Amino acid sequence: MEITEKHQSWRDRKALTDEKMILARQILSELRAGQDILKTMRAHPAADGGLLGKSVLVAAYQQMVAAGEMDPDRALLEMIRMKPVRTLSGVTTVTVLTKPYPCPGKCIFCPTDVRMPKSYLPDEPGAMRGLEHAFDPYAQVASRIAQLEAVGHPTDKIELLILGGTWSAYRRDYQEWFIKRCFDAMNTPLLASPENGGNGGPEVCLPGELAAAQALNENTAHRNVGLVIETRPDEITPKELAWLRYLGVTKVQMGAQSLDDRILEMNKRGHDVQSTRRAVALLRAAGFKIVLHWMPNLHGATPQGDRVDFARLWDGFCPDEIKIYPNQLLANAELYEVWQRGEFHPYRTEELVDLIADIKPTVPRYCRINRVIRDIPSTNVVEGNKRTSLRQDIHAEMAQRGTKCQCVRCREVRKATVDVSALKLTDLVYPAANAEEHFISFDTPEDGLAGFIRLSLPAADAPETGLTDLEGAALIREVHVYGQSLPVGAELGGAAQHIGLGTRLLEEADRIALAGGFKRMAVISAIGTRKYYLDRGFERGELYLVKPLG
Repeated sequence: MEITEKHQSWRDRKALTDEKMILARQILSELRAGQDILKTMRAHPAADGGLLGKSVLVAAYQQMVAAGEMDPDRALLEMIRMKPVRTLSGVTTVTVLTKPYPCPGKCIFCPTDVRMPKSYLPDEPGAMRGLEHAFDPYAQVASRIAQLEAVGHPTDKIELLILGGTWSAYRRDYQEWFIKRCFDAMNTPLLASPENGGNGGPEVCLPGELAAAQALNENTAHRNVGLVIETRPDEITPKELAWLRYLGVTKVQMGAQSLDDRILEMNKRGHDVQSTRRAVALLRAAGFKIVLHWMPNLHGATPQGDRVDFARLWDGFCPDEIKIYPNQLLANAELYEVWQRGEFHPYRTEELVDLIADIKPTVPRYCRINRVIRDIPSTNVVEGNKRTSLRQDIHAEMAQRGTKCQCVRCREVRKATVDVSALKLTDLVYPAANAEEHFISFDTPEDGLAGFIRLSLPAADAPETGLTDLEGAALIREVHVYGQSLPVGAELGGAAQHIGLGTRLLEEADRIALAGGFKRMAVISAIGTRKYYLDRGFERGELYLVKPLG
């Protein structure tokens, strides 16, 4: 099959008429001359009287560059790109869903829909794409890459976010096949069509196929720079750690939900706080990045009790990232029956805003708050908060109070120009269970975060992982430099991603680890970042990249 429309999904091809392309070229010409984008687009409405879509502008830009009619213009592309914030963290996230499958959990707050994997609803934005593609991993990844390219986003550095409830509960042959097909889509995204196996293929991965797809991805146009799964704390074991590394996983999301055993039991969570503590310690000892989900307003909780519970996150658990997911009352969850009996009362929006505005400024500088509410359409919420713009409401409340959040997300420099000579190198040292953690960062004079590295120095009582690569080694768990994600080799003046900060952070980590008595360094590398580390002195181990120190 010949693919002629590179930047459009086979499911959603929109013909660009000659009239639209002529209009788009006129708009681009005026924008290059320094005109305001909104005024220019309003001055050149489409035939129906509305504004021309930015995807049409991007298509016209790409057509003109490909034809040699104009040189690549990063500033112009940034101006016409849709939702540039999606890739300002330095990577492009592609979310995929696994198929519906039984979950070992019986949580009373969790919605159940036979069409979806546990805890997801068919009208959630990310989940809708999974359902549309019948949960086929290849089609989901390839179509999302095409969509992102069509609206001007770079797609050479992809963080793959796999959602679907408890990943570890799925059969391992399905897991291996699912991830292999995701890599196939990143390696050959233009083949995502029914005629080319986009849907309905056998869920089989032959021996060696995953490794071959991973090896190809080390040098492909769409490299995987992070692979994220979500699971339960009681599923984390040393054997599971090795399996996750075999698959290429670098980050694990877990639902802690609460750090109060009474609340966990009332909500039928199925594990205790000690299970979460044990899982976090194992993941840290294996170098994984750790994301914990925390839920205020669970059955049995109070706003004041939630304030106390949130503080426990920083007592040994110390997650790298958190998602704050206020409990939402849904008709297809067991909690609905508890509410009908008058035994559960959802917090009002004002109570939630007050609560989160109180706790957000207490988040340590090494942690990133990814979300403060799930993206569940308000029509599904029976009672309580229905506002999906809760983060903006909280920031407005904090601004009124004069308080400030110092989490990673709130300090990222994103597209700001960085003066490397003015950056300050900071080493934030904090104790976590069974390890000494170093959050080494480059900060701007305005306290913006230009880049950081997470270095973990395992303590003598660190749990045994059974991973030979890590014996006696210090661990680099993450290296991240901010700025608009750019194609490999591209430069953007003053962009933090392209002024050598990553290399300097690695050198500082080496110095600290050596001073701490470690003779080896290991890094949990994603498949697509292996070459970066290999070029900086690391060698291939069994499941990690390693190098001697000193």
